[in-house]
Amino acid sequence: MLRTALALGLALLAASPAAAASVDGVEIHSTVQGLARGETIIFVHGWTCDESSWAAQVADLGSSYRVVTLDLPGHGKTAAPAAFSMDLFARAVEAVRQDLGADKVVLVGHSMGAAVIREYALDYPEHVAGLVAVDGPLDVRPLADFPGAGQPLTREVRSNLIDSMFVPATTPELRAQIKAVMLGTSDATAAGAGAAMFDPANQSDKPIAAPALSIYAGNPTWGPDTVSRTLLPDWSYEQFAGAGHFLMLEQPERFNAVLRAFVEQRATF
Repeated sequence: MLRTALALGLALLAASPAAAASVDGVEIHSTVQGLARGETIIFVHGWTCDESSWAAQVADLGSSYRVVTLDLPGHGKTAAPAAFSMDLFARAVEAVRQDLGADKVVLVGHSMGAAVIREYALDYPEHVAGLVAVDGPLDVRPLADFPGAGQPLTREVRSNLIDSMFVPATTPELRAQIKAVMLGTSDATAAGAGAAMFDPANQSDKPIAAPALSIYAGNPTWGPDTVSRTLLPDWSYEQFAGAGHFLMLEQPERFNAVLRAFVEQRATF
């Protein structure tokens, strides 16, 4: 089932035209699938990943919504910027939204992508219909004390870090696919995007009013205890027992059902 979903999702990604959005002179690669217009979901990948992280979601959600995936600056098919920051990543998402002509969108962010959509919600609240964080932080204040932040990201460190994201249930095929993408991303992007995520400039006590959902892995890096309801008054969470960091690819049917329910019941388009 997972292999079929991945194959179909990747085929859809490959067949879709890219949008022409750009930020700071860098053209943002993005792919639009599903409905030609209407309620829109934008998926934002994590650190050193690319839009293929959402291969198992494209076909399923595309049957009901306009589904957009993108490569953040320095990732996938999008060229590297002069400098990395959460603000840059948020502006890249905004450039894609503007190019689509969508008014309000649901943003789904995995890992570092959760910090990106959080920044977007602070900068462009009028365009947010809902936020879904996938094993990533919507309250980034705890990142200031995150162990290992700022350590040199050698090839060995990166490889070990990626391995730590998997669980026994993660198939060898999926492990290989994810490692190929993540280790295929440049050292400069790995360092720059990593530093951007832990930058103290991201700290903010400003609340986000939009409906928000966190979906956690079985052993999450940033668990429910790191999320403040004072910052996210309309927040809830679910946890997928037995799933690793890439839970949307490991348990796609359950993930897609939870995401669909959030969009149908809580998003404010």
